[in-house]
This record gives sequence, structure tokens and C-alpha cells, in this order.
Amino acid sequence: MWELSPHWLIYCDEHLLVINKPAGLRVLPDGYHPETEHVRSLLEPQYGRLWIVHRLDKDTSGVLLLARSACAHRALNRQFDSRSVEKIYHALVVGTPRWDEITITAPLRVNGDRRHRTVVDFEKGKPAITLCKRLQSFKECALLSVQPKTGRTHQIRAHLASLSHPILGDSLYGFLPNRLSLPLPIERLALHACSIQLNHPQTGERVQFNAPYPSDFENWLEQLRAFEQNRRKGE
Repeated sequence: MWELSPHWLIYCDEHLLVINKPAGLRVLPDGYHPETEHVRSLLEPQYGRLWIVHRLDKDTSGVLLLARSACAHRALNRQFDSRSVEKIYHALVVGTPRWDEITITAPLRVNGDRRHRTVVDFEKGKPAITLCKRLQSFKECALLSVQPKTGRTHQIRAHLASLSHPILGDSLYGFLPNRLSLPLPIERLALHACSIQLNHPQTGERVQFNAPYPSDFENWLEQLRAFEQNRRKGE
């Protein structure tokens, strides 16, 4: 059972509701188990009817935007359709990239294999662009800043896996953290939506909303930094 926490709230007015979604909570109802709690079922008793504008995977934490009116919903949808919304994620990935920054442009096909994964497909895939920047390197993994410029399903997960840098904890796209020698208790997808920038649907003002790391993500980074510091002392 989920319990609505005041720590989730980032911003609220009569047009917008912005939360820091915890990992493990669905944005939409489960088709097989409609009774399972989700974002709207938890928030609407307090905030009234809400419209979903974009999605985060169940195990992804971070900033999630909801509309509080049909008019705001339409205005926000137009911004997403025109790609004027800017989103930044942080991800812990396997391996240490040799690049500092890279633009991934491999086309993606949703539901492309028997496991219903999004796959790189240069013949039938749709255009997909992901900007990546390496923020910090560790022995067997790295912290990346990732900015999707298109909105394909599982775009970040599929693009990073295609570079042999899958996200830690991502069993669907090919990696479990227990294959690392680092003592990290990562039990979910190590992906956090840090910020979203868009035009306010009523005023047109450009606004940005930021979501701090949840405690588990923060703990992983603390452990990695401590491990790296001890490793360098021992060299």
C-alpha cells in the first residue's frame, strides 16, 4: 500500500501539479490488475481530477508533470508533440564510457522482439535522438546525464544498452547489478528524472522543475564515491 507523502510535491497551481514520483509506483493503471495503486488513484482524492501528460517507467523515479484541467492538458500535449519540452535524467550505467559526450541517433522500433523490448532497427525503426554526458566515472560504472530529444518508449534504456552501457538494475535490457564486483544493493532501475523545462500552459512563461535524488539513488552514489576513493588510496 502506498501512502501519499508531502515530500512528493514539487509544485502546484490551478493548472499544473508536479511531483517527485517514487520508484515502484505506476503512472497508469495496470491493465491486468486495475486495482493496483497508481499516480492518479493516490493524488486525485486530494487534488481533484488529473490528466497524465507524460510517463515514467514504474521503476524510474523523478519529476512527473500532471495537468489539472483539460485546457492545460491540451496545451502541454502540444508542447510535447512539438518537442519543446526539455527533460534531463541521471543514470548509473555499466562500464566507463570513453567519450565525455555523445549523441545517439540510432532509430528505434517499439515492441521489437519476443520480450517486447524497444530495439535498434535501421530499416523499420523511427527516428530517436538521445544526448548523453558523462558526469562521473567509477571502476565498473558511470553516472551519466541523459537528455532524450524524442519520446520513444524505453528510449533511454534501449539507446544506452545499444552502446553496451545498460542501466544498472535493468534486467529487461540486459544487466543485473550482482554481476558487478561492487557491493551495491541496486534492486531497481538506476534511472532518475532530474528536471523538466517547458512553457507554463497559462502564462507561457518558461519554467523548470527539479526533483532531488531519492534516498536509494543518493546512497548508491555515496557508496560508489567512497569505494572509488578507497580504491585510489590503495593504488
